[in-house]
This record gives sequence, structure tokens and C-alpha cells, in this order.
Amino acid sequence: MIAVLGECVADAFATRLPHEEELALRVLPGGSPANTAVALARLGTATRFLGRVSGDVFGRLFLDHLSASGVDLSACVAAAEPSTLAIAALDADGQATYSFHAEGTADWQWTPAELDPGRLDGASCLHTGSLALVRPPGAAAVEEFLATVSARATISIDPNVRPSLADPADYPVTRWCAVADVLKLSQEDLEVLLPGVAVEAACDIWHEAGARLIVVTRGGAGALVSLDRARASVPAPKVKVVDTVGAGDAFTAGLLHRLDELGHLGGRLDRLDLDTAADAAAFAVRVAALTCEVAGANPPWADRLR
Repeated sequence: MIAVLGECVADAFATRLPHEEELALRVLPGGSPANTAVALARLGTATRFLGRVSGDVFGRLFLDHLSASGVDLSACVAAAEPSTLAIAALDADGQATYSFHAEGTADWQWTPAELDPGRLDGASCLHTGSLALVRPPGAAAVEEFLATVSARATISIDPNVRPSLADPADYPVTRWCAVADVLKLSQEDLEVLLPGVAVEAACDIWHEAGARLIVVTRGGAGALVSLDRARASVPAPKVKVVDTVGAGDAFTAGLLHRLDELGHLGGRLDRLDLDTAADAAAFAVRVAALTCEVAGANPPWADRLR
């Protein structure tokens, strides 16, 4: 079983109504960790979500969405605070930019008491990242939780950098690599975190800090896999892109699902070789590509990959 810790976000897509001075908002359940949990469960991996979920209308939407995809919600916290809202705008290539309404919302209020290691019982891997690791006051409790459980589970982190909500300095990736076994990030993340640094040099910095497997996604160019400084490139299939919302999260799910299927999660990836890591990334690219063919963070079910 894979556990995922982090936020649920209401992704609102705005449409200007013709001949009206108003916007219509179409709200879809989102949030990078929640998207990853949904994608893992749809691929057939037993998945538990650790989230602080509001009791508002958006919170009920999140729970219904996660549950319908088969995610175990037994480790969620019922939160009194409101849900986080993101207003998304899509460019001509389907790339989304967001404005966030996130002050005082449920997702960032983790306390050490809420992060009992017992919530991970049976989990071979814990995945987290995105805003859960950078937004106060809960970020410190989440980071401490990672250090506590790293001896019993493979740790996976996706920084999923959001410059509109946090500064690059708020993403101490090198420090996180002390506990992370898997680090997945996008080319765009890399350019914000280490501007002007070549991708191979960045991977070596983070390998030196402790991460064994680093995967950098490159959109339509596929992904770079780096395992203990050995590299492989994985191409991406050509697809008709509706939008790219949730594609990176679907990639993370595909990567972890495949590594779990091959028996590599639960420890420090000691038996993992580059060919196997590249195979997992190739599967992940397929999952991400199928997600780009539909609107919103709507990852594929397992039967679409057969």
C-alpha cells in the first residue's frame, strides 16, 4: 500500500459568458497529492490518503472523488477550516496558471498530534510534496513526520513548485533529499529552484544529498531518469492535448505504481537498476499522456493502459 500526504484543492476553471459581465466557474477536485492518490488507486495500487479535509462543499466534493476512485480515507482529518481554492487559466497549449485563495485553509494546519505514524500502518511508501511541505504552520510537522517514518517506508517527494504561493527559498530540496528515496520534479521546477544549472548537475547535487532516484519530466520531450548518477532518457508519446492539468501527478503515480508492482518499494531502492527505473518512467509517461487527453486532473483507470 502507498500512502499520500498533502492537500486537496478546488480547481476552478473560469469561462467568460457571452454578452454578460460575469464569469462561470467550473470546479473540479484537484491538488497535487490528492491527484496522485486518485491516479494510484485507479491504476490498481492500494492507496491511503492523509489529508486535512474541510467540511465545506468543496471538501465533500474531494471525499466523493477520492472514494469513487478507491482511495482509503481512514487516515484523513476532518478539518474545521475552509478548503483551498485555485482559479486556473489555460493558455493555447493547455498549460495552466493558477491564482490561489489559500490563507488559513485546512490543508496547511497539520499538527504533530495529527501525524501519528500509525496512520502509515501497512504502507510501503509515503509520497508527499507540493504545498504541504512549504506552507506554514503545518510544513514543519510534515517534514518532521517524514524523518520519523523514513526508516519504515520508501519516501517520495515532488516539490511541484508554485511561485505564486511560495518563494524558491521555501523549497529546501537539498535538505529533503536527506530522507527522500525518490525525487520527481518538472523541468519548470528545476529552472525555478536552480536557475542556470544543467539538469545533470542538479541531479548530482541532489544525489549527493541522499536521493537515489531522481526523475525530471520534460512535457512532450518525455523524462530524464537519474539513478545514482547513471542516466536514461524516456520519450513521450504524441497525443492531442486538451490540457496538462494533473499530468505531473499522474506521472508520479505511474512511476510509484510500477516500482511497487516490481517489488522495489518498502526500503531504500537498494535493488533498483537503471533499466528498471527507466521502465517505470516509461510507464509513467504513458499515464501522464492519457491524462493530457482529457480535461482537468482525470487520470486513466488501469484498463486504458492494457
